[in-house]
Amino acid sequence: MKIMSFNTQHCLNYLEKRVDYEKMAEAIKACGADIVGLNEMYDEGSSFGRQTERLGACAELENHYFAEACRFSDGSYGNGFLSRYKIESAKTITIPDPVPRRYDGYYETRCVLKARLENGLVVLVVHFGLNPDEHESAVATILENLEDEKCVLMGDFNVTPDNPALRPIRERLVDTADFFEGEGLSWPSDAPEVKIDYIFVTPDIEVVSAEVPAIIASDHRPHIAEIKFR
Repeated sequence: MKIMSFNTQHCLNYLEKRVDYEKMAEAIKACGADIVGLNEMYDEGSSFGRQTERLGACAELENHYFAEACRFSDGSYGNGFLSRYKIESAKTITIPDPVPRRYDGYYETRCVLKARLENGLVVLVVHFGLNPDEHESAVATILENLEDEKCVLMGDFNVTPDNPALRPIRERLVDTADFFEGEGLSWPSDAPEVKIDYIFVTPDIEVVSAEVPAIIASDHRPHIAEIKFR
């Protein structure tokens, strides 16, 4: 089974600067992904329409779910999920905003998308905020919602691998980046400088391979992994 984490920047073609569902779908198909965790997607009330559903149709992954993190003037915004397998249940878990805010940076309400598939796999999709106190809230929310078996956590974490915010997650999950042949830098896609996209799995899941392919579609390169589980 191939899994993929992909920040699409609302399906914006990075080189041509236009919304391009076919380009994003080509990236998904090229990776052979069976499930895809998506970040920075628009949905109801936006001028783009329901992006997760539309991208799923283009990528031939008909099962989909959108999790609203926040609502801007141009509509719902958050994480999406596409699957070749039936989604038995899915929910949106809001990450509490830090109170008070301890930094001067940009803040935005985030969420965790949690989906359970017909094959027993549970998937969490997350997009961390930019500030350390947001990271703390995100990690706490994730730890409360992780399953001990058959569980995948993926998304844009907005932190590099040496960031201490990841330590509690690493204590419970395996980083599929341990199976990279190279550094797996993921952003920006045309000349990546940092790794901020991740796929973690519970220890009962076997990681066959993992990579960040040199695909320039969004501003992030996708992170993919092939896994096996019973």
